[in-house]
Amino acid sequence: MLELVDVSKVYKGGKRAVDGISMRLGAGLLGLLGPNGAGKSSLMRIAATVTRPTHGKVLFEGTDVVSRPGALREALGYLPQDFGVYPHLTAREFLSYLAAVKGLSARSARARIGELLELVNLTEAGRRPLGAYSGGMLRRVGIAQALLGDPRVLIVDEPTAGLDPEERVRFRTMLSDLAADRVVLLSTHIVSDIESVASDIAIVAQGRLLRRGSPEELLREVDGHVWETVAGPSGAAAMRERYVISRMIRTAGGTRLRLLSPTPPPEGDAVQVTPDLEDVYLAVINGPAARAPQAVGAARVTGGRVVTR
Repeated sequence: MLELVDVSKVYKGGKRAVDGISMRLGAGLLGLLGPNGAGKSSLMRIAATVTRPTHGKVLFEGTDVVSRPGALREALGYLPQDFGVYPHLTAREFLSYLAAVKGLSARSARARIGELLELVNLTEAGRRPLGAYSGGMLRRVGIAQALLGDPRVLIVDEPTAGLDPEERVRFRTMLSDLAADRVVLLSTHIVSDIESVASDIAIVAQGRLLRRGSPEELLREVDGHVWETVAGPSGAAAMRERYVISRMIRTAGGTRLRLLSPTPPPEGDAVQVTPDLEDVYLAVINGPAARAPQAVGAARVTGGRVVTR
């Protein structure tokens, strides 16, 4: 349904935020994972027709929405990372205003707003001014507005920022349910936000798509490369210099380290452990493809396959 074809975005001053990314998305949830500053938000704005790419195409059901964005905008629900509200309006008034902008009738909007406020657990607060809401509550209003028109394409950028753990679990479950019959693109730098709901994961860094695959495919890449060991203070410091450390826990017997290495570290009695997605993520963003300069001739990844330019 939605396809990005060799999309790049270069801002004034020459900063390349997105570097030749191609992705095809059908029904289901794609988790876009990457560190802060990786270009995720720029890519999401391009996919949502908010920003025009410097190069490349965005196709929705075959239509180039860079030149004709209307087809996608009618089917789109979008929650940007920086979501603004009118502080003097109540949640119901704000959502009613946005529903009118989307073309919903007043009767349909009232019913839909009631459903969504219940979905995001804001029914009792629905008549309070948004200026009195906490950051987490405002994020939930943002989630509700993205779902107003029952969109066929849902793009959400860092949606769990400010949510407490219970709300995050609830939101991830909701996204998983929504992805059964629509395109859902979820951007985050928090691995736990996608590991339980995404059957398709893309990892980006420095504006490039480094890996894409199912969790099982990605986990196989680091199988046999994850170790745990216990070290004293000096040993732990030395190992942090030599290895990518995915976890570090201080205990009475020393510091327990979880690290990435193709061979067992010679220090201590390292035990090989089963990898998780956080290990995969750290291996990819600290790997040679992520460190390559953004220049002609640099390697990039398209659809999970390394190619060169």
